[in-house]
Amino acid sequence: MIGFGANESGAEFGQTSIPGVEGTDYTFASTTAIQTLIDAGMNIFRVPFLMERMVPNSLTGSIDSAYFSGYSNVINYITSKGAYAVVDPHNFGRYNGNIISSTSDFGAFWKTVASQFSNNSKVIFDTNNEYHDMDESLVVSLNQAAIDAIRSTGATSQYIFAEGNSYTGAWTWASVNDDMKSLTDSSNKLIYEMHQYLDSDGSGTSATCVNSTIGQNRVEAATAWLKDNHKIGFLGEFAGGANSVCESAVTGMLDYLQQNSDVWLGASWWAAGPWWGDYIYSIEPPSGVAYESYMSVLKPYFP
Repeated sequence: MIGFGANESGAEFGQTSIPGVEGTDYTFASTTAIQTLIDAGMNIFRVPFLMERMVPNSLTGSIDSAYFSGYSNVINYITSKGAYAVVDPHNFGRYNGNIISSTSDFGAFWKTVASQFSNNSKVIFDTNNEYHDMDESLVVSLNQAAIDAIRSTGATSQYIFAEGNSYTGAWTWASVNDDMKSLTDSSNKLIYEMHQYLDSDGSGTSATCVNSTIGQNRVEAATAWLKDNHKIGFLGEFAGGANSVCESAVTGMLDYLQQNSDVWLGASWWAAGPWWGDYIYSIEPPSGVAYESYMSVLKPYFP
């Protein structure tokens, strides 16, 4: 795979406390832990943040310098090591709890944020995390507005990750997000980011996977969609519990992505981050559940 890594969670924590207090409601990723994962061979890190903290009060407002400073330290550390950093507004298509309906306001937000990173070739822009329960035409329009706004800042060499409706699930992508194929990018560096969990409802809240082949099963239709439409995908979130059934399911899924590397750029595990504690999927070094159980499983897929 060209890119394989982890999500670096923390800056999006405390979503009921806006703006919240650093160290109490939210935290920034540990560069020491990131370095451990880089040393192991990971080369892409998706770094969530909250839009309301980055650009407070309104989508057309200006950057909050203190929050941006903490966040950009993480981004710049990752890219200084030669890895890719995915800038991820982790907002589910919402701002202050309301569905984002203005494409011009969304474009203004992205112009503000992307201009901060337009000269960093290792930054990837992720339009928004897991749009859901929205009109599909709005999701497509918001994505297009983000793409156009990002490119307008002079950020023309970087990848853009477009996410879809219904939590951008790979297993429903072909039926729910078919209209996403209409997106255009003047730089032709658009990637379709999908997420896939392997528990019964696909929510990623259980350590139990449906069966040992569910991983491949749930990405097959999306793979066909990518091929049929000459698009490229990235599995931005995935995980499985620390047990043999899930390990087989994860391995099967990653084997399948690798076999179809003509349309899959890579994948990133959910999630690392300093505040996960005993979270079932934590890949935070040195003692995360998944760090201890999955690194040997994942390592063969590192670039």
